[in-house]
Amino acid sequence: MALRAEYEIGCDVLPLVNVAEAVPDAGIDLAINPGMNERPRFTARVTGTDETVVAVEAEFERTPFVDEYTLVEHTDDASRYTILPGTSLEEQLGDHLDDLADLRALYEVPIHVERIHATPAGWIQRARFADRAAFDDLREFWQRNVSFRLHRLTHIGGDADERFGDDSGNDLTDAQLAAVRTAYELGYFEIPRRASLKDVANELDISASSCSERLRRAQTHLFEIHVEGTNRQRQSLLKTPHD
Repeated sequence: MALRAEYEIGCDVLPLVNVAEAVPDAGIDLAINPGMNERPRFTARVTGTDETVVAVEAEFERTPFVDEYTLVEHTDDASRYTILPGTSLEEQLGDHLDDLADLRALYEVPIHVERIHATPAGWIQRARFADRAAFDDLREFWQRNVSFRLHRLTHIGGDADERFGDDSGNDLTDAQLAAVRTAYELGYFEIPRRASLKDVANELDISASSCSERLRRAQTHLFEIHVEGTNRQRQSLLKTPHD
């Protein structure tokens, strides 16, 4: 089933993050032209006072990422620019990511990025995913390389306002669910504990390190969905941009 996710990628070398840091009063929303070529063309929508917009343009002049920028439209609400990058993906991100080929593959189908908001700490993205596997692949890539924080994950369709979950209410992989259920039944989560990590691992017939990783991933995921996602939703950090 298709999903929509809102999430934060904590990486200060992503394009225009340095501009957002230099001009924190500016709202900077980005779009990347189709395809993840070495130098994909960007579109930037900048909001703020006239002084703020001027300051952003000054940072465009300074940052190596921007080779050329063109003001396409200026209204009372926003200024729109096209940006031709001055650095390639390899030059911009190569030292910080383990595999650029994986990154390019992730942002091809089945993912459609609806919004990129540059912040002083990274990017906040809203994207649509063909299924849960596509979202998990993207999340695991960013978690492997930088920080990743999920704000909201929902179905797309008639129940689009409901937080993502299957009919049984669990959001875990089968292996994670088995680890959590076994740990619970053995008393691993009780205070004091009635079972050790090794006890749980033996019951699952896996190593203690694998068991620990499954439990940690499951706990992180449940926190993101049921605690962090709720907090982010209330704070409404991502608002639908007005054109």
